[in-house]
Amino acid sequence: MTRPASVVLAALLAILPVCAWPQSTDQDIVVRVMRDGPHIAVDVDVPVDAPWSVVWDVLTDYDHMGEYISNVKASSIVVGGGVDDVLRVHQSGSASLGPFSLPFDNVREIELVPHREIRSRLVSGDFKASAFVTRIVLVDARIHILHRGRYTPNMWVPPVLGPAVIEAETRKQYGEIRAEILRRGAKVRMPGVPDGGLCASRRTPEMIACNLGASERQAPWQPIPIEKETK
Repeated sequence: MTRPASVVLAALLAILPVCAWPQSTDQDIVVRVMRDGPHIAVDVDVPVDAPWSVVWDVLTDYDHMGEYISNVKASSIVVGGGVDDVLRVHQSGSASLGPFSLPFDNVREIELVPHREIRSRLVSGDFKASAFVTRIVLVDARIHILHRGRYTPNMWVPPVLGPAVIEAETRKQYGEIRAEILRRGAKVRMPGVPDGGLCASRRTPEMIACNLGASERQAPWQPIPIEKETK
């Protein structure tokens, strides 16, 4: 999107009523969005009732994300894959902003801590900077997806309506991710194996035991730095 178009879109967002955005049915998905100067901080908590291995597989299925996330039109691993735990992923699509849409095209570096954590940072694309961490944890014997980080958009974000729109779009996206997890999970549940008991291995075709030590279940979040914009 050109700079003049971005300015016009931001101005329209500033005057549109919040009711222009439909309410999501995934209200149990907790999304917090805050402006921090030029940065946008996002914190997501998604409860999900599915096998741990399925949750991990859906969160890392970069070559097929366009099939179950509606705002992603193309997604593919361009560097890495196979047994590699550091990938580069190209994604493009169009984020919905009420009656408008904002095209995006980016490349991210993804570092995988198998079955536990996904670290993502922007390499190139439509933001000035972006860094997120997604983790799978157990909270009161239930699996939760925790997603947290910050990004710096190229366009001005209205102080009140902007975060509300980002929150709605984020909740919608994670609702679609959870729907895919539940769809796949319904097909692969194994009798006698508790959720979180086995995980798919990126290195062997066999299922392996998930590392669910107590220290990994509810470990505290660490601050996620935003890299300075290069001139």
